[in-house]
Amino acid sequence: MKKRLLIILLTVITANAIAQKHASPKVNKKDRVAKLLNEYVKISTIYGDMFFILYDNTPKHRDNFKKLIRQHYYDSLLFHRIIRDFMIQGGDPDSKHADSLAFLGNGGPDYTIPAEIRKDHIHVKGALCAARIGDEMNPNKESSGSQFYIVQGRKYTRPEIENLINSRNFQRKQKIFNDYVSKDSSISKKLSELQQTKGKEAILKYLSELQPTIDKLYESKEYLYTSDQVLSYTEKGGAPHLDNEYTVFGRLVSGMDVLDKISTVYTNPQTNRPIIDLRMNISIVKR
Repeated sequence: MKKRLLIILLTVITANAIAQKHASPKVNKKDRVAKLLNEYVKISTIYGDMFFILYDNTPKHRDNFKKLIRQHYYDSLLFHRIIRDFMIQGGDPDSKHADSLAFLGNGGPDYTIPAEIRKDHIHVKGALCAARIGDEMNPNKESSGSQFYIVQGRKYTRPEIENLINSRNFQRKQKIFNDYVSKDSSISKKLSELQQTKGKEAILKYLSELQPTIDKLYESKEYLYTSDQVLSYTEKGGAPHLDNEYTVFGRLVSGMDVLDKISTVYTNPQTNRPIIDLRMNISIVKR
């Protein structure tokens, strides 16, 4: 009897081991909803199809993109800006009937989308991101209502990533200090007085007294990557210099070869517009 029970137990254990071995791979949390619904965004081109999932934690961009797709807004628009080893960009409605020499990139609906920039969404290869105008005219980093880009980028070494982080954080700390000083007129007045009467050493001493406050403000805004994010940039590539500046709202899950093919087309060196029009059609599909 005991021998029989042992055989049954071993059979169950073996069956479970085989089942686990052949089970479906774990689904990333970001992909779970899309996987359950089998819902993807398909961008069709003459080079093939690319399939994307949209992130649920960037809902304003997700919902706007899906709304425009269902309205057939993107039908026959161009990828009007392509830079090899960087990104491909499209979504300008003016591109649909544009002359071959027309400058493109300023079109879109009469609204922008509030930024949904997240540290967990980086510009790794295949990232689907919202285009926008520069900080000078757009300090809140609001996104274009329709224009988007897909990152191709390049691979980075760990030292390159570390240098990028250090440079970005130095600039961030400098900005935090400048903002802090400009908001408190007494600090600016004190620094001016010390410069006129005491000199460099006195200024440095006063700044050292301010340092703990600046450091505390900086700690909450320091930019760091996780080990997985660094690995993504070293193994897959991307455009890390855009992180924390633009909203990433989706990711390419199939068709990376199509992205690479599109990125190699011949373009006008002045405008980065493809010499031959490269049109898109976008749809929401089940897979």
